[in-house]
Amino acid sequence: METLDLIKKFEGHHAQVVKLLDDTNEAVKSVDARVNARLVDIEQKMARRRGNVSGGAGEQAGSLGAELIAHPDFAQIKSLANSRGKVTLELKTVTAISSAVGSGAALVAPDFRPDSVLIQRRRLFVRDLVSPGSTIGNAVMYPRQTLRDLHASVVSEGNRKPQSGITFDIETAPVRTIAHWTKTSRQILDDAPQLQSTVDSELRYGLSLAEEQEMLFGDGTGVHVYGVVPQSTAYETTRNVALDTWFDTLAHGLAQSEVALLPASGIVMNIDDLEKLKVVKDSLGRYIGGGPFGPPITSIWGRPVVGTPVMAAGNWLTGAFMIGAQIYDRQGASVLVSTENEDDFVTNMASILCEERLAFAVRRPQAFIYGSFPS
Repeated sequence: METLDLIKKFEGHHAQVVKLLDDTNEAVKSVDARVNARLVDIEQKMARRRGNVSGGAGEQAGSLGAELIAHPDFAQIKSLANSRGKVTLELKTVTAISSAVGSGAALVAPDFRPDSVLIQRRRLFVRDLVSPGSTIGNAVMYPRQTLRDLHASVVSEGNRKPQSGITFDIETAPVRTIAHWTKTSRQILDDAPQLQSTVDSELRYGLSLAEEQEMLFGDGTGVHVYGVVPQSTAYETTRNVALDTWFDTLAHGLAQSEVALLPASGIVMNIDDLEKLKVVKDSLGRYIGGGPFGPPITSIWGRPVVGTPVMAAGNWLTGAFMIGAQIYDRQGASVLVSTENEDDFVTNMASILCEERLAFAVRRPQAFIYGSFPS
């Protein structure tokens, strides 16, 4: 009995819920009908306003229609209503404000970024490879052994001992000046201090370029430094065999330095030549090096290798840099700004000078081997 009572109560509630849903649907339909009627009314009014060309209150201010009615020559149209003829009316052209020149361009301020985009710089390496030093004079003098003729041997009692020959020469490395300068206005130095630091950096880089060029290729004449390559030992070709690769040639050069009892500590070659070695393959098409997923070439035959555009393509240099050459700084790179001369003073210009003084000594010329790759 209790189950039947529950069923009857549930059916009663269900009927009430159905009735409430029906009432809600009818109310929604009524609201939709009123909204649709209101929208139709609004659209009709808007259409009547758009179609009103009589120049009355329905005409929007600023439209071409309003401008036509307000034109001072519009009255002539009325006089021509019943006669033939035409009247040309010039209406104003509406110009939009844009960022074009002559419009709003002057109102748009550029976003200036003071960090300069500099031309790429070359990697410098010679100063880091040779021994550092300093001097307080205008030249560095040092003894260099030129003869070692040793005849030491076992001798009998009472016999004359053998004589050996050991001689030295005094070598001189004169202090040389490397310098350059540029000119700029005093106003730009005052108004853009970051520019002065950029100029300083560029001038110091220029000194380093000239310094490296002199230490490698200076011929020692005039005011030039006597560099490594003109004093180096020529590559001996006696070890060459048919079909030698570039790797073989470098191995022969390293062997030559070993035999000279001055083991090479590094290799210098043209940067493009070094890049070519990355793609060298064996007879089966396998990369000799690490291939496209391997690390860059930083050493060959266990010696560090440096690629630089200062070395001519096809040539290479190897040597014991640390014991073979030394640089002596007399005056480090300095930057001076001057306005003392008359031209600079009266034109508000400034001369910026950058210079350094140094001596460079290739103490052991035989420590360096210079050669060329096979074609």
